[in-house]
Amino acid sequence: MEVEFDGEVIEWRGPAPFFYAVVPPDAAESVHELAPMLTYGWGVVPARVRIGTVTWTTSLFPKDAGYLVPLRAAERRRAGVELGDVPHVTLTFGDA
Repeated sequence: MEVEFDGEVIEWRGPAPFFYAVVPPDAAESVHELAPMLTYGWGVVPARVRIGTVTWTTSLFPKDAGYLVPLRAAERRRAGVELGDVPHVTLTFGDA
């Protein structure tokens, strides 16, 4: 199954900065419905992520009844995504 959305890129500052695309509420509802079948613990949901022509695998993090998509530095650079951008994101779940 695929879920598509436009998600703002935010930064979380810890020991090192981390960047995430915020899954908007309507798309988060779809992910939430799939989560019990896909999660491997702690509420994280594995997915394949595509922004433009750049694709990678990761796990979505639950946050405030929604989800965050981790954006690793290498993929952000390849996709040309910066803090505050709102890229179009496609998430693929399961074996699709």
